[in-house]
Amino acid sequence: MGIKNLIRAAVKKRGYEILGPDRSFAGERSLDSLLKSELITHVLDVGANEGQFAKELREGGYAGRITSFEPLPKAHAELLAVSAKDRSWNVAKRTAIGAEDSTVTIFVAGNSVSSSLLPMHDNHVKAAPESRYVGNEIVPLHRIDTLIKPTLGDRLLLKIDVQGYEIPVLDGATALLAACRAVKLEMSLTPLYEGQADPFELWQRLAMLGFEPWSFEPGFRDPTTQRMLQMDGVFVRVEHS
Repeated sequence: MGIKNLIRAAVKKRGYEILGPDRSFAGERSLDSLLKSELITHVLDVGANEGQFAKELREGGYAGRITSFEPLPKAHAELLAVSAKDRSWNVAKRTAIGAEDSTVTIFVAGNSVSSSLLPMHDNHVKAAPESRYVGNEIVPLHRIDTLIKPTLGDRLLLKIDVQGYEIPVLDGATALLAACRAVKLEMSLTPLYEGQADPFELWQRLAMLGFEPWSFEPGFRDPTTQRMLQMDGVFVRVEHS
């Protein structure tokens, strides 16, 4: 066994993996390339939580506008704090995003990031007990078309991280999607929330709106079986010749 294989074996025993340059940070590099090739000027971060995605964008070199949306009070307060010194990063008033302008009950997860407007499926709780709901809150709900009015020349990327509530977000984004160059959203390979759309429905909806798949990145796995439960799908607008 060569020295490289010995090192890989030793590292693997400790629960780590050595990746070559073609695989390391592949998802981040793919998104960075997309932002540049599509000349994205404004990223809409729906389901921002505490700003993890926006911070990754900045670390990757994206310097354009970001608008973040988050309904939970604690996460929203953290968003305001982390974005305070970034003039191109705007945090909208606290709200969930969906298909209408109203109020709605959100179920609050123990780990915060798994909070959703939908009841959690047993599959999710079994795979991640820390995600179990610990309470609920009534929060504002808005269509993104109500809050964002694209202007001529805007080139948008819509990121959706809403734990199974993707279809209502798309339903409330009719005008916005016409200005979008790309959409990034979570896709569950097995039900994690009651009533959520499956990957085929999301793919079909985006295809009907004029988008084609760009990239799929591994996400949440069952720690016992290692079955992939969730992945991120990135879709880009089709250019017709």
